[in-house]
Amino acid sequence: MGVQVRGRNIEVTDALKEYINKRLGKLEKHIDNLGEAQVTLSVVRGFHRIEVTIPINGMILRGEESTGDMYASTDLVVDKLEKQIEKYKGKLQKRGARFVNDVKAPAAVIAEEDGPRLVRTKRFAIKPMPVDEAVLQMNLLGHNFFVFSNAETEQVNVVYKRKDGNYGLIEPEF
Repeated sequence: MGVQVRGRNIEVTDALKEYINKRLGKLEKHIDNLGEAQVTLSVVRGFHRIEVTIPINGMILRGEESTGDMYASTDLVVDKLEKQIEKYKGKLQKRGARFVNDVKAPAAVIAEEDGPRLVRTKRFAIKPMPVDEAVLQMNLLGHNFFVFSNAETEQVNVVYKRKDGNYGLIEPEF
């Protein structure tokens, strides 16, 4: 597995890169076909934050942690990713052949004069998938909603997590 490490407000030392590579390398024992890990390190107000994004056969595994020490943050995020992999391992292996890699573009910042403003724009490739696969992807990302192309209706749908713990589906009506 390749690891690309970037730092914001922190100098990424060789020792830190080596430690991150070693710890993320542990994930390969749980599952094959891990893509290149994108690791972003940052320091804000004394908190050392690490964000890790790893594509797995078209799905995205993501974790982030923030503590007072970058090495501790790395350990915590790897533990979190291992738990995610174990939780979804059977489903990922069963459906792995059907996935195509998602592409995410960087966010743009747009400001307006008054009132609420658009502060982030995300662009990503929408691929056809069944509803249950979209729920799985949403849970892997740790989000409350997920936009996808429904393989059955061939329309853009949104699946979301409800306050009662169940899931909802939003379908367009023309």
